[in-house]
Amino acid sequence: MREVAIVGAKTTEFGELWEKSLRDIVVEAGVGAIEDAGISGEDIDMMYVGNMSGGKFIEQEHLGALIADYSGLAKGLNVPSTRVEAACASGGLALRQAIQAVASGYSNVAIAAGAEKMTDIDGSGVTDALAAAADREWEGIQGATFPGIYAMIAKLHMAQYGTTSEQLAAVAVKNHENGMNNPIAQFKSKLTIEQVLKSIMVSDPLHILDCSPVSDGAAAVIVVPADEAHKYTDTPIYIKASAQASDTIALHDRRDITTLDASVAAGKRAYEMAGLTPKDINFVEVHDCFTIAEICAIEDLGFFEKGKGGPASLAGETALNAKISVNPSGGLKSTGHPVGATGVKQAVEAVHQLRGEAGKRQVNGAKYGMTHNVGGSGATAVVHIFSNER
Repeated sequence: MREVAIVGAKTTEFGELWEKSLRDIVVEAGVGAIEDAGISGEDIDMMYVGNMSGGKFIEQEHLGALIADYSGLAKGLNVPSTRVEAACASGGLALRQAIQAVASGYSNVAIAAGAEKMTDIDGSGVTDALAAAADREWEGIQGATFPGIYAMIAKLHMAQYGTTSEQLAAVAVKNHENGMNNPIAQFKSKLTIEQVLKSIMVSDPLHILDCSPVSDGAAAVIVVPADEAHKYTDTPIYIKASAQASDTIALHDRRDITTLDASVAAGKRAYEMAGLTPKDINFVEVHDCFTIAEICAIEDLGFFEKGKGGPASLAGETALNAKISVNPSGGLKSTGHPVGATGVKQAVEAVHQLRGEAGKRQVNGAKYGMTHNVGGSGATAVVHIFSNER
């Protein structure tokens, strides 16, 4: 297996992009990544596109072919393009497929993209589309939506470990603080704990400001063999680990719903592959679809003991350049969560951080970064570790 590096990266703005179509934003991200890498479309020999639910959000399937077509990679070039679906982990899994293709030798220059256009349908349609990432027969048909599912996780975490609503709110406050310095973020507004706690209750104990938003957006990275990376850029970012794990799709079959076992397993595999421990990681982009999800993630990935993630968040230990910089981009909560794009956006943030290009949200002396992308309520987890040193 060959070592692999990222040599180009680009993310569109995230938000309600009503004036742009899915194909527009994917092309924008893809062209940006190609330009960042200093290559042309003729250099690309494989494409993976992460997308959760184009069929429901925009009534368009066959997205691999569509994106290849509108990216100029189909006619004449005939680049193979594959749509990858793993619910909200679609982007992270698309990146993993591109890494494996290059590492195995099947590809020399692969592009991994992720995109979702969620705001072209009404709220009830979005809720129904997202509910398909849970167990439709055992959860969705009973009326369970993701706010309700994560509320159950939060309730049990509170009962077992004493986690409080103030600790949940601290996650949102910190992520908005980081997102204020991210030019692509959907929300750049400052929050207070009081504002979070006084916002509308969605599913007890989760308020509306504990939830990530509905978003449009796309992201893309260019992946090449590490031995050839300096042909394209002076600042390649090396993939030190790529790991994936699965768990039961429904909560009622889990060993413990306050621990996402897929996150634990993928994290352990990534640390082992990279020869690192949680203490070596300078920053981590975790899947904070809800504030409780970030608290579970920082525990499951080994940054804090089980039950200590809430107090650590309230104490500021996850703030920028604190004990561990968690979601320096602003996370899903502030940056936005176009579900198919999130996993690739996290990788783009890792590239910016490790290149020292993150501006006011820069993590000082960053050498190792991690991304953590989750599908559903934890049935799929994808973890990557990146470094600016080979």
